[in-house]
Amino acid sequence: MRKLLLQSLFRQPLTEQAPRPDDAAIAELAATVGRTARRRLGRSLSIREVDAGSCNGCELEIHALSNPYYDVERFGIWFVASPRHADVLLVTGPVTKNMREALERTYNATPDPKWVVAAGDCARDGGCFAGSYAVVGGVS
Repeated sequence: MRKLLLQSLFRQPLTEQAPRPDDAAIAELAATVGRTARRRLGRSLSIREVDAGSCNGCELEIHALSNPYYDVERFGIWFVASPRHADVLLVTGPVTKNMREALERTYNATPDPKWVVAAGDCARDGGCFAGSYAVVGGVS
């Protein structure tokens, strides 16, 4: 075990370098997202993320969008704390019996026009948790 640990400390990683970002493509994407959000909503896009009973795998990916590397806010996309300020409900995980009413209240508190996005297989149809006594199903 000690030998493996020492080898892993001095060995280079076996991954490839990430491709260099194309600044022109990123600027074009930001402009397109901004135009679309303003055309449909009249303002930038505000997202309320709701965990309906997930294993937190999707949350890790979603929270990474706000770190300095991805920085989704430069595209005019904001995560908000209140559903009253949101345009999009981003739901992760299967809808559990304990979270069903809270998710419905959050949906009703979000002003129109609103979009609902089911992130991941679990939010879509229950995923590997489908059929469990505690799961109602996916987002519908």
